[in-house]
Amino acid sequence: MKVAICGVWHVHAKDYTKKALEYGEVVGVYDDNAEWKTAFAEKFGIPTFDSLDALLASDAEGVIVNTATDAHADVMVKIAESGKHIFTEKVLALTEEDCIRVEDAVRKAGVRFVISLVQKFTSVHLTVKDLIDRGELGKVNYVRFRNCHSGSIDHWLPAHFYNLKECGGGAMIDLGAHGMYLINWLLGEPSTYQSAFTHACRDEKDAVLNPDGIEDNAVTVMTYEDGTIAINETGFVTKGFPMTMEVGGDRGYVVAASGKVTLNGAEVPLVAGKDAPVVAFMKGETPEGAGLREARALTRMMVGAYRK
Repeated sequence: MKVAICGVWHVHAKDYTKKALEYGEVVGVYDDNAEWKTAFAEKFGIPTFDSLDALLASDAEGVIVNTATDAHADVMVKIAESGKHIFTEKVLALTEEDCIRVEDAVRKAGVRFVISLVQKFTSVHLTVKDLIDRGELGKVNYVRFRNCHSGSIDHWLPAHFYNLKECGGGAMIDLGAHGMYLINWLLGEPSTYQSAFTHACRDEKDAVLNPDGIEDNAVTVMTYEDGTIAINETGFVTKGFPMTMEVGGDRGYVVAASGKVTLNGAEVPLVAGKDAPVVAFMKGETPEGAGLREARALTRMMVGAYRK
């Protein structure tokens, strides 16, 4: 498939472009920031577009969206109206109303839509889901997911990732999105949310990068009507902590970390992983579990996590 790159704001824009070049053709890139656009195009040896309209008028069949999150809805409505398929970085939008705008445009145009809920397609998390679905844990009553990195304390996150307007929040809405959509996948949407957000990195460079003091250390606790509790932990201030999922039920427990899954303390074989959403998109597929419904649910959960 031929695709265009819309925006290079997100740190994953490079990864998606590499996959697009591996599995198809990239006809060009556009970003409002001319300096970013030019540097990105030179890095990957691809043409540039002078405007979004020029991108939409190109022969690209699909568009990979990596703009600032607050620009997603406006951009994707235009992409859908141009008849091009859409792949987008998470989250879809900052409000459910904007998600609905995108949904309406996508459905009206009849284009494909894929969102990058990548952890749902890994071997480790598919193994956890399989064990739950087979009833190995009985009734699930507890889920904990922890995913963090050192982006703030080691200062490798770009400055615009601390822009409250563009991001809609800090660590939770960015890295914490993985935990939210995984919890939704396993349990559905919760009834209540209670969050603890802190600003832990306080050195001189942080003061420059993070003037809004957005959260870089975060936990959201969620409850369900049947008594189940889910905990999503994330942050930009922890080094070396492996991504970890723990699920407890009335018959047993499972732990997934460091590429391994254990059931009641014993390691189990992993089921096969699936293509990452961007790869499936480039192959002309719309993977189940990475569509409009899941994208909208993720935004609803983020709204719940940030509600004060």
